[in-house]
Amino acid sequence: MSHSADNSLGQDAVLKVLLALSAAHMLNDIFQATLPAIYPLLKGSYHLTFTQIGLISLTYQLTGSLLQPVVGYYTDRRPKPYSLPVGMTATLCGMVLLSQADTFLLMVLSAGLMGIGSSVFHPEASRVARMASGGRHGFAQSLFQVGGNFGTSLGPLLAAAIVIPHGQAHILWFTALALVGILLLTRISGWYQRNMHRLKSRPGAHGDFVPVKLGRNQVLLALGILVVLIFSKYFYLISLTNYYTFYLMDKFGLSVQGSQIYLFVFLFAVAAGTIIGGPVGDRIGRKRVIWISILGVAPFSLLLPHLGLTGTVVLSVFIGLILASAFSAILVYAQELVPGNVGLIAGLFFGLAFGAAGIGSALLGRLADHTSIGMVFKVSAYFPLLGLLTAILPEVEVRRSKAA
Repeated sequence: MSHSADNSLGQDAVLKVLLALSAAHMLNDIFQATLPAIYPLLKGSYHLTFTQIGLISLTYQLTGSLLQPVVGYYTDRRPKPYSLPVGMTATLCGMVLLSQADTFLLMVLSAGLMGIGSSVFHPEASRVARMASGGRHGFAQSLFQVGGNFGTSLGPLLAAAIVIPHGQAHILWFTALALVGILLLTRISGWYQRNMHRLKSRPGAHGDFVPVKLGRNQVLLALGILVVLIFSKYFYLISLTNYYTFYLMDKFGLSVQGSQIYLFVFLFAVAAGTIIGGPVGDRIGRKRVIWISILGVAPFSLLLPHLGLTGTVVLSVFIGLILASAFSAILVYAQELVPGNVGLIAGLFFGLAFGAAGIGSALLGRLADHTSIGMVFKVSAYFPLLGLLTAILPEVEVRRSKAA
């Protein structure tokens, strides 16, 4: 067999790994999105207060965000290929417990187990995506990420179809998906263990670009700016994800069902935008994608509160497409900044995304209570302007022709 044929077979196998990772990410994020979707059911069934609902959410957000960089830091030094199915097993246990939980403490425990499962999954799965990228790091992270975004959009729909009409015990149906995820991740872990040599980055394996060595102060400055950009992205994104339906109902008098359809349109645009950002970053560089994906949203976000229903829906699609491309570019940029710490960086930035979404949701909800839902969209419209900070980011890569 020729060398080119061997290479083709190898690339095909790697693509299969990336597709399997994306499918596993979809399953993981379906469970993530199902939990908040059933809060109204739990609140009504057990007469929970909003404070108790907030504590369940806080438990999930803390275990799902603070543990991720810890897991990533540990596995950077001691890779654990089979930790992936172990993480999904923790999520499975959380789902089983949640289906039977009849006390507040059991609900908190189930949310904690699901958060732990997510904490183990994200940094390790992101590392495997990089291993399987063949140098196309942006493409690999985008393909991995689009599965998660698709799962996030499916979660509420499945909860509305299965759990809300039939009751809490029907959460057990989701355990079948978790078992599929465990089997899938066990296969992925086998590939991971057989390909540990891929953990060592090959020089030149960066798409059309090669990395630039930066000083410690430059790296710290760049990481600080990326943290601010993550917060600006997720503060604005959560305003749409959590409050878009309320905004449409309040401003345009839509029904709950009608507003949910427009929310799904927005979330589908987010999923589509995710798959665009990585490959484009491989071609034009991460910094340019970060520029476009965060600051590029600003004209649309500032205009959106002043439009009618059709204009609002059309702009939400553009916003979803453009904004969603940011995360993959930011993650790959950060991994280039701190080479050899793929898991730590993935855990840190996935954790920041969790944390920023949780903080943003709480702050914007409080703003809505004290003013109006319309004010939430007027204020959050300015968050994308923080994308101007991208101008200070150093270049972490140069085109091959220039490097040569």
